Order: sequence, then C-alpha cells, then structure tokens
Amino acid sequence: MLRSLARELLAESARGGLKPDDAVVVGVSGGADSTALLHLLVGLNQTGEWQLRLHVAHLDHRLRGVESEKDAAFVQAAADSLSLPCTVDRRDVHVSQEAREPPGERFTRAGLQSGSVEEVARRERYAFFERVCLQVGAKVVAVGHHADDNAETILHRILRGTGVRGLAGIPRSRVLSADSSIRLIRPLLSVTRAALRTYLADAGIAFREDRSNASNEPMRNRIRNILLPRIEAEVNPQVREALTRLGEQAHWLQEFLQETVERTFESLIVSKTDQVLVLNADALARKSRIVQAELIRQAYVSFGMGEQDLSFIHLVAALELIGDPTSGKLAQLPGGMSVEKRYHQLIFSLPSDEAREAVAEEIAVHLPGRTLLPVRRLEIECSEQEVSVEDIPRLRREANRFAEYMDREAVRDPLVVRGRRPGERFCPLGAPGSKKLADFLADAKVDPKDRDRVAVLCDQLGPIWVIGHRIDDRVKLTGLTHHVLHIRARPL
Repeated sequence: MLRSLARELLAESARGGLKPDDAVVVGVSGGADSTALLHLLVGLNQTGEWQLRLHVAHLDHRLRGVESEKDAAFVQAAADSLSLPCTVDRRDVHVSQEAREPPGERFTRAGLQSGSVEEVARRERYAFFERVCLQVGAKVVAVGHHADDNAETILHRILRGTGVRGLAGIPRSRVLSADSSIRLIRPLLSVTRAALRTYLADAGIAFREDRSNASNEPMRNRIRNILLPRIEAEVNPQVREALTRLGEQAHWLQEFLQETVERTFESLIVSKTDQVLVLNADALARKSRIVQAELIRQAYVSFGMGEQDLSFIHLVAALELIGDPTSGKLAQLPGGMSVEKRYHQLIFSLPSDEAREAVAEEIAVHLPGRTLLPVRRLEIECSEQEVSVEDIPRLRREANRFAEYMDREAVRDPLVVRGRRPGERFCPLGAPGSKKLADFLADAKVDPKDRDRVAVLCDQLGPIWVIGHRIDDRVKLTGLTHHVLHIRARPL
C-alpha cells in the first residue's frame, strides 16, 4: 500500500510541477486526507531522493467551537512530532470582513464575491496559505484533495449544469490567486479516500474526524453520503472511476481548446482599447462552434473580467451574432459588457465607468423609512410590525413581486440596495437550494440586457430580495415569526 501510494504521489507531484527541493507549505486540517498527505510527503524525503522543505499550515475557522480548537492543537502536535515548522492561525469567518459586508462589497473585475460561510472560509484559508508562503519563501502549497473529491465535484457540476470546463473537475495545479506566483497543487488527486484511510490505519497514524461531514448539508455532503453510494449500489459500482475518467478526458479536451484559442485569438483582433475589443467576425465564423465559444470567453476575460458569471446562455447569445448577416444586433454579457455584430466585425464594449458605477452603486436603506433609488427609478419603503402566528398565512397571501414580508429577526442590519455581483448566489424562496443570481434571472426570462440593472436588497449576510422577483429563503416567515419587516418597492 505504501509503495503504491508513493508511486501515485510521485506521479501526481510531477504533473503538478513539484520539484524535489521545493519549499512546500502543506495545508493540514487534521482530517484523514491532509494528514495522509503530510506523512506521505515526509516519506518522500526519507527516500533520500527528495529534499522538500516542508512547512505545516493550519487555519482555525472557529466554526465548530471546542472541536476546532482541538483540530488546531492536533495539527501543531503532529508537526512537532515530525520536527516540522508549523503556523497555526485563527479566523472567525462569521465576523470576518467578507462575511460582514454584503457579498461583492470588495468585488473587482477579476475577483470573486463573498458568499456562503463555506466560500468565505475557503477564501480566508487560501489567503492564509499565501501569507505563510510569503513568510517562509515557498512557491508551492499542497492540499489533500483526492480522487473521490474529484468525482463528487464532477457529479455536482453535472447536476447543476456545466460545460467542458466543469467536467474537467479539480485541477491538479493552479495559481493560488489571479495575481499570485504561488501554485496550489493536489498530489493525491489520483488516490482514493479508501486507500488513504487504509494507509493511515496500517501505519497507525491518528487523524481527526470532522463530524459535520456526516451531515447531509450542504449539497456536496448529500452527493457524498447519499447519491454516490446509491448509484454504486444500484447502477454502477465503478461510478467514481467513471466520473474521474470523464474528468480526465474533459481535461485533455480543455487543454487542446486552450492551446487552439491562444494561437488563434491574437490573429482575430482588429483593434483593442481598455473599453472596446474588435474581432474579425468573418474569420471567427469559419471556426468550429466550440472554438468560437472559447474565443468569446477569451475576449470576455481579456478585459480582466472574472468568468464565474459567464453562462451558457450568454455564450449562445454571442454565438448567434457571428453567423447572423444582420448588422447592428446586440447581446449582453455580465458586468455590463455588450457584444455587437457590425458588418464584418464583432465588437465587445464595456460601459463607461460612470454608467457601471451608477448601476453598481450601493445605497443604504432607511429602516424604517423611505429610500430613493434614482438610477433604477424606484422608491423603497420599509416598516416593522409585531404579529401573531395567526397573521402569518394572511401576510404570505398579501406578499407580491413588489411588496414582501420578512422575518425581522432573520434580517441582519444594515440594509443596502445594489446590483448583482458576478457569481453571486442566493436561496430563492421555495427552491431546494442555492442558485446563482444569473441563472435565476435567466430562468425567470429576464431580458439579458436588463439583468445587470436588477436591484438586489442585501443585509450583512447577502441578498435577501431580488426586487420584483423573489426573497431569500433565509428571511421567510415561519411559525416562529413574531416581528415582521414589510418592504415595498414603488416606481418613481
């Protein structure tokens, strides 16, 4: 078992770009996967052929109280027992700046917005890894994602709807952040969870169990604990292997497409400024459909735009322009970008800074009181009232697209109205889980050119009402509601 794992580790490390004498920060949570990774990397050094300079890093997110503190102490003790330097830090994601601000408060074109606790925790963790790397002079961070994680990720993306990029699963290696030279590698990506557990048991290596993994929330846990075991039992016992094979082939295809796009993109450019990119539409039309789609994606990200919100619907809208002989037709992309077919050219344009800021501007909401939204020509009026359990059914019936009732205790002041953020998610009332705002608006048949002008009411934890559409499930009225927030939106 050890020799087999060592071979897999060496192969994956080489694919991820790890060199025998690299300084490596090892992200260790204390769980089985990261603990196995740490001991296997130490084992590589013991062969005499590798001289990795290992540094253990652990971030306590303070999500599980005393259990989190025990995890941190366990990791420190494990590092001490291996005579390795260790950095342990603590960050309460519930009160971190990202969690306290509305999602997207610190959004930049290439950045991600804040979101769920899990998303904030991941961002905090990666920022911590980057700080540790800078402190110790490392250019590599190793984490313990394995083959089962990859299979779960691929299935999750299939269920949510994905393209070829999503099918490729978890990358073996990537930069830690858009503007960083530090690489994140996953040396265990071809190793199964069962093999890692067997290795730990055979070697007598202790690890910590995170009891939250046994919960069936969030969706990722339901896939791991319910869906995949059922598929294995009733459909395909090798479903995990099938998913990872699919991911590997999608990765090959994505590499080919990327190489093709990089060779082709510059040759299509007629002109480019900070605000406008012009492509040769006739030459673009001669490419295959999938290459056209990747070239449109490349055009979009060439402005420094993050592609999280660039959906299949956006790509199809732009693709339809290429073959349309009519001049002057327009499609809208996220971030206010427009694409226009003008004779033999495809023109990508960003709105002026003034126009973008006007739509994205955050306006504080008076609570209670009235708030004017001049750009959107709306007025928001908020009031509060005490209710009894008998009032709840009536209030639910009275609610409509422009007048909503919310559980006052579930709303975290202050409130702001702003535009949506790329990649932003919320939990539409009555839906089974979270959904990207972009997907929600597409499903609601909102015209693409109007989606970036939709007003979103947010509290400290994120969107609570996509005005004119749906409230977030988090603030709905329940049988325990006694204090109601009534919000109405009126056209000016």
